[in-house]
Amino acid sequence: MTEVLVLVDHVDGAVKKTTSELLTIARRLGEPSAVFFGTGVEQAKETLAQFGAAKVYVVEDAALGEFLVAPKAEAMAQLVEKTQPAAVLIPSYAEGKEIAGRLSVKLESGLITDAVDVKAGDNGPQTTQSVFAGSFTVTAQVTKGTPIITVKPNSATPEPTDGAAEVEPFAVTISDAAKTARIVDSKPREKTGRPELTEAAIVVSGGRGTGGNFEPVEAFADSLDAAVGASRAAVDSGWYPHSYQVGQTGKTVSPQLYIAAGISGAIQHRAGMQTSKTIVAINKDEEAPIFELVDFGVVGDLHTVLPAATEEVTKRKG
Repeated sequence: MTEVLVLVDHVDGAVKKTTSELLTIARRLGEPSAVFFGTGVEQAKETLAQFGAAKVYVVEDAALGEFLVAPKAEAMAQLVEKTQPAAVLIPSYAEGKEIAGRLSVKLESGLITDAVDVKAGDNGPQTTQSVFAGSFTVTAQVTKGTPIITVKPNSATPEPTDGAAEVEPFAVTISDAAKTARIVDSKPREKTGRPELTEAAIVVSGGRGTGGNFEPVEAFADSLDAAVGASRAAVDSGWYPHSYQVGQTGKTVSPQLYIAAGISGAIQHRAGMQTSKTIVAINKDEEAPIFELVDFGVVGDLHTVLPAATEEVTKRKG
């Protein structure tokens, strides 16, 4: 069976959910093999095996952490040339997409970004994407070289299976050209206790209707163990940090459940969340455009609806 390479997204060996999703998708296309950059593979091995990784290629070159993404793209290119995989799957976040773009150029292969589904096709993997600010859903397929695909978080439900996760060190040669942008300082983002916005299974977002008071949004999100998002109107007003903006000029999310509270539903916001599996809107204006998109709608004041919903969720959780 042909290998499918999956780039592991991890923090010091703690594997993120996006990787288990990609390993699940990879099993539709061939035999999954994980590509692990850095240290901590012993901690990661159990999770990678649990979701079907047959091999774990480990690259520990110091340049991977000392410089920006160019060394990682070179390492991936050398590994692809050695293994000749059926496809390369990469998490669709900023660094992942840059690695994918550089890898595509190096291999002269086709690239598809922000896929929300990947299936086996007669002539290779077939992907589904939401494009042009969410106006169209398209099916695409790479026609040249090794398919390189970045996949959005929450595009698949992780399905455990048995994998050997046999660790295989892979030595790479990093060129001087890849070492021209050095990382001089970095610091971890402050922890909020909530899931990462782009990876969360549930997202509760607030908009202009909050009037600047995000307490009901945050309380409801916490009752659901959800991430908090915000519309452009809310962040432009200074009510919530820009790093939490959902939309065409913010972050794109695709959770199992998206709850929009006090958000009108302009196309700019819809482009960032309309691939969500289930969408619920709460808005005082029954004519708000967001209601055209949702699975369930509540016409009402979020400052009344959300506290009542929070109380009920908390009660049912015991």
